Amino acid sequence: MNILFIHQNFPGQFVHLAQALKAKHQVVGIACTSDRKLEKKDWMDIPIHYYHPSQSSTQGVHPWAADYETKVIRAQGAFLKAQELKEAGFTPDIIVAHPGWGESLFIKQVWPKAKLGLYGEFFYKTEGGDVNFDPEFIDSDPSLSCRIVLKNTVNHLHFHEADASISPTQWQASTYPENLRKKMSVIHDGIDTDLLAPNPEAFISLKSGDEVLKFTREDEIITFVNRNLEPYRGYHTFMRSLPAILKARPKAHVLIVGGDGASYGGKPPSGTWKEKFFDEVKDQIDTSRVHFFGNLDYATYITVMQLSKVHVYLTYPFVLSWSLLEAMSMGACVVASDTAPLQEVIIDNMTGRLVNFFDHQALANSVIQLLYYPEHAKIIGENARNFVKDHYDLKRICLPKQLEWIEHLAQQ
Repeated sequence: MNILFIHQNFPGQFVHLAQALKAKHQVVGIACTSDRKLEKKDWMDIPIHYYHPSQSSTQGVHPWAADYETKVIRAQGAFLKAQELKEAGFTPDIIVAHPGWGESLFIKQVWPKAKLGLYGEFFYKTEGGDVNFDPEFIDSDPSLSCRIVLKNTVNHLHFHEADASISPTQWQASTYPENLRKKMSVIHDGIDTDLLAPNPEAFISLKSGDEVLKFTREDEIITFVNRNLEPYRGYHTFMRSLPAILKARPKAHVLIVGGDGASYGGKPPSGTWKEKFFDEVKDQIDTSRVHFFGNLDYATYITVMQLSKVHVYLTYPFVLSWSLLEAMSMGACVVASDTAPLQEVIIDNMTGRLVNFFDHQALANSVIQLLYYPEHAKIIGENARNFVKDHYDLKRICLPKQLEWIEHLAQQ
């Protein structure tokens, strides 16, 4: 078959599925770039064709319509690129798309007979989700619900056209209206548990001023990982827990991975969230034991996680991060927020420890206790790895189900 993937940052969530399909099928990707000179490149022998947005968002456009306009601009870019591919002789049997940025909105206008499968990552809700979950960052604009309705318009338009859809977790699937869930299968992207395994020999060297620090599995390491260090992923709660943790555990070191930007929520009034919440606690902690790595290459990130004695993962009711399941796969003992996405994978005191998202003292207490009883933390980490192997293993569970989903989509 000819299979087309559409994702703004291809391969994105399709990294394993696209590679598996290329063994038997012709696989092509459409992605976005602002580099006007870049039209095409290969990734893992898969050609990626890039579209360029024709314009920026309109200054002065009605604020409720701004998100919709941005998605239409991207959809137009992908539509024009698809027309080019069609004129060059490419006709897909199957199109698999992430609709979150709008690109695939008009793809059926180009190839009406192609089967369209969508990745259902998240459907925005006015209540019970991420919106105004955190009382510290309330959006009091009375038009908020109106903006959310419009934000979901592209979701509705997409899923109306879809022949099937896939969502990575039960909770993320549950955010969609019932009529959109009828065609939806719940299959996770998959965790490579063979690669992401415990390593008792793991070590890392870190330069701190003129000194080089080396950390091994013998050290008391606490880890925290976000794409960007921001409130959506509980960075503020984590930082506020550090004074108590570092006071109680004088040999502990904290390794923090993540960028300075904002992936999901808004930006702070000034500076970065990283600076804001570090500044809030820096006079209460031994800063020489708190290490910010920024964004790491994947191999170094794996090593950091393999060193972890306790890993902290917090999130609003929102998309579940790969990093949580990856940490569990590597045998880390996780302390996580007791929010809906986590309740699907963390069984309290079995595969991890659940604490109130906002209670930084409860978070500190759990981390301290697990460091005080390392054998108990080790058992929780082993349980976590077994849970991921049993439910989210890439090669044995998730990828075979994804390939079955593709076959089912082809037969629609």
